[in-house]
Amino acid sequence: MNRILITIGPFTIYWYSFIIIAAVLLGSAIATKYSRSQNMPSTIISDMILGLVISAIIGARVYYVIFNFKEYKDYLIDIFQIWKGGLAIYGAIIGGTIYLLYYCKKKKVSFIKMLDVCSLSLLLGQAIGRWGNFFNQEAYGVVTTDTHLKSLFIPEFIIKGMYIEGAYRTPTFLYESSWCLIGVLILATIRKKNSQIVGKQISFYMIWYGIGRFFIEGMRTDSLYFGNYRISQIVSLIIAIIGSVWYIALYLKTHKKIKSTNITGENGRI
Repeated sequence: MNRILITIGPFTIYWYSFIIIAAVLLGSAIATKYSRSQNMPSTIISDMILGLVISAIIGARVYYVIFNFKEYKDYLIDIFQIWKGGLAIYGAIIGGTIYLLYYCKKKKVSFIKMLDVCSLSLLLGQAIGRWGNFFNQEAYGVVTTDTHLKSLFIPEFIIKGMYIEGAYRTPTFLYESSWCLIGVLILATIRKKNSQIVGKQISFYMIWYGIGRFFIEGMRTDSLYFGNYRISQIVSLIIAIIGSVWYIALYLKTHKKIKSTNITGENGRI
């Protein structure tokens, strides 16, 4: 698998970088369009995107280093060499969320509403970004066979790309990318029908991604651990539970409001 997209003189552009940048740009465009439909300032997304990306990268690195510190404790300078790998998506989400909270407070914009605006873009970005792992031949699962992969109707170029270190590997990147893409389609429907219910989109994201990542993480061979437990599974479970409680609360609140409106309407007619 060739990690390099193109080389121009002394400059080398890697597939991973290209894919991540493409995901950020596409996600930003979608969030910008949606934010305008929600009567937000036209530059609300463009003004925050650089700070958001930087915070996400820092968060992703700090998270990875914290739970894998034994690899860096004797070579602290390596902590800053992020081009060698070592980023964690949950760290990126935490770092990005902290910055978003600061940004919303500064701009006097609803934090929860902004999370709704960014939720679909985030899920789509994750679906696209996982293909960077494919070209880097990382974030894969346990050893499997080409026969098994073919039985899943996985394209041949992916199967060939999953031949790593002398064995075929489970394409967990593909599972997560597909799961996120399905979530994007569902979330787009929720966005279209329930755009005025603040918190519904981000709570769905938490449920969908949390559940998917919990099971997919169990297949991976590069998990970060806390004792005998996979950190990402713990975080996924917590996120999915919080998202479920939140989503149900929003549903009950909305249902109660609709019921109250109907009763009021009936009394009005009397």
